[in-house]
Amino acid sequence: MKVIAFNGSPRKEGNTYTLLQTVLKQLEEHGIETELIQVGNRDIHGCIGCGKCRTNGNNRCIFDDDIINECIEKIVEADGIILGSPVYFGGLSAQMKAFIDRVGYVTRPERLLKRKVCSAVVSQRRDGAIAAFNSMNNLFTISESIVVGANYWNLGLGRAAGDVVNDTEGIENMKNLGDNMAWLLDKIK
Repeated sequence: MKVIAFNGSPRKEGNTYTLLQTVLKQLEEHGIETELIQVGNRDIHGCIGCGKCRTNGNNRCIFDDDIINECIEKIVEADGIILGSPVYFGGLSAQMKAFIDRVGYVTRPERLLKRKVCSAVVSQRRDGAIAAFNSMNNLFTISESIVVGANYWNLGLGRAAGDVVNDTEGIENMKNLGDNMAWLLDKIK
């Protein structure tokens, strides 16, 4: 089994990265292969709603000069998906929003996310995590994915890179999320 995490933070090794790595480490302890893909510091086009991905029938976006088509290929192969984003002005990072729009538009017609085990992870300084969390989970719920939670919303608190490790509740919640994803993957695979 394999779980792919996508880091939507422009800060390659910031708090979102730390939270995602905590979940992935927990999954690895259960024998699940993991991969983390950095998308937040990449130039990702927004979806223009052209519909070419639907009429071409190849599960690819018409834009082929960014990371999205590579990510879609990895999503198709994965058993589980985690999206991570920091909170920017009360919502997702722009890169994660573009990622969701493009991936969602391409994958929905063929139901490529159906029954994949998925979750969202958010890092925040003070507020806005629930809006970002819901935005990422909206992709999963509209795509017939199985959304996994933990003992609290999947978020961690921190401002500067590394601060989130001081959020003991947030770190424990990420471990719990990893355990829950592993348990569910084991049950359905």
